[in-house]
Amino acid sequence: MHDYIIIGSGIAGLFTALLASKHGSVLVLTKSALEESNTRYAQGGIAAAISPEDSPRLHYDDTVSAGAGLCYERAVEVLTREAPGRIRDLLNLKVPFDRHDGELALGLEAAHRARRVLHAGGDATGYHIEHSLSRALRDAGASVIEGCFVTQIVIEEGRATGVRTLAPAGNDKKLGDAASLSMLHRGRHIVLASGGAGQLFSHTTNPQVATGDGLALAYRAGAELADLEFYQFHPTALAIPGFSTFLISEAVRGEGAYLRNTDGERFMLRIDSRGELAPRDVVARAIAAEMQRSGTTHVWLDLSHLPKEMVKRRFPTIDAYCRGAGLDMTTDPLPVAPAAHYLMGGVRTNLWGETNLPGLYACGEVACTGVHGANRLASNSLLEGIVFGARIVERTTSSAERDDPGADVTAIRISDPVPSCEKGSGVGQQSLPALQELMWDRVGLVRDEAGLHEAQIALTALLAEMSEPRTASEHELANMIMIGILMATAAVERRESRGGHHRSDFPDTDPQWRRHIVLSKTAAARCAREVK
Repeated sequence: MHDYIIIGSGIAGLFTALLASKHGSVLVLTKSALEESNTRYAQGGIAAAISPEDSPRLHYDDTVSAGAGLCYERAVEVLTREAPGRIRDLLNLKVPFDRHDGELALGLEAAHRARRVLHAGGDATGYHIEHSLSRALRDAGASVIEGCFVTQIVIEEGRATGVRTLAPAGNDKKLGDAASLSMLHRGRHIVLASGGAGQLFSHTTNPQVATGDGLALAYRAGAELADLEFYQFHPTALAIPGFSTFLISEAVRGEGAYLRNTDGERFMLRIDSRGELAPRDVVARAIAAEMQRSGTTHVWLDLSHLPKEMVKRRFPTIDAYCRGAGLDMTTDPLPVAPAAHYLMGGVRTNLWGETNLPGLYACGEVACTGVHGANRLASNSLLEGIVFGARIVERTTSSAERDDPGADVTAIRISDPVPSCEKGSGVGQQSLPALQELMWDRVGLVRDEAGLHEAQIALTALLAEMSEPRTASEHELANMIMIGILMATAAVERRESRGGHHRSDFPDTDPQWRRHIVLSKTAAARCAREVK
């Protein structure tokens, strides 16, 4: 029995665990190594209004503007107001943020009107945050089980009371498809901090661990999911045949890099007055349109006009990767194309990280706090994880007032969107590439009703063919299929284009759709599952 069980070891999970360890026993469960998460690969940085020329109000305005009318404004106010305090916490935990003349260095990214993005190691911010928090957690003496896959959130009398897991049978920290142990861990507070679901798509900046497991766990347990149709596709991922997808940080454009098409034109200037620093959804769709027009697989990111030493100093990680691919980013244009990057939706929470299930909380990318709306402002993701992780701990240790999530925007509720089906003989791991290609083609950057219906039918059939999952990889595949169905369902329901959701058959933003789509299982369906 633990006071806190925290699922995931990115910035949200680690920071929450560190604060919780001051108030009780903590168990951190992670399906890979403690240091492996989306956080580790975050390049750009973490946003906070700490400059005298900036303010939480300006940060709030930029966040709401990027969110395309769907931000929960009370959550944005909390995020931007509490941001400077959480940065102080990271500094106290020895996160080595970059400095210039003794002061914290601040970068500029798209849709920000002020320099407010702190970074570390130039473009290795996530790595340094992950390393600092992991070290602090180990020093704090919290219990950590690596290579531990959570298969179920245990619900008893309507409350989350524990989790069931698969863990390696031996001493190996890596959980593969070999023999594994099924275990039950009980806790007073269950915190989902399991990250995103980028592996749903064939082109993604996310590591292999980002398979949407927390979303599936929460849905099966009866928690509400919201805004799943809003997926952010990063505009600039390196696109070189034979090389894995590699993120080229938005901070590169923030420092002045240009996007050019095959004719050498800076095409963003005729699409948006902000040029390369327009919101991510605008830039990503513009790049996709240029690729379609020219029949190419990429556009060009040009840094040749920028000071060479500044580029190398500011982006050492990107520079090293590009050199390994035979490119000098100071002189050679970089081939870039959009890739799946960040899920704005997730497990629906209130301002204190509480879900609709007592005892179950969520923070970080797996959660839908409402701060991102339909399109996340760059570098707000790491911030969201620590702000709402801290509020979870505050909620569990005080009598903070409960609130209703997203109360300023109406919601459409869809019950039991995943059809019931008898499990078949199984389809095996080879189905993963087919799933990813289907999601990219039909539920990707540009969608339409016919493609979304095709995805729903194909994914439902795939789920029906699967046998009951036993290994970690089988559980991951089942989770991704289920989340794919939920995402396609939300996307076909939203008959407009807004933020990260673009419908070619409904290309305009419709004020009548200023509402959230909330998906959940009915109580009857949950009881049937629990009895089985």
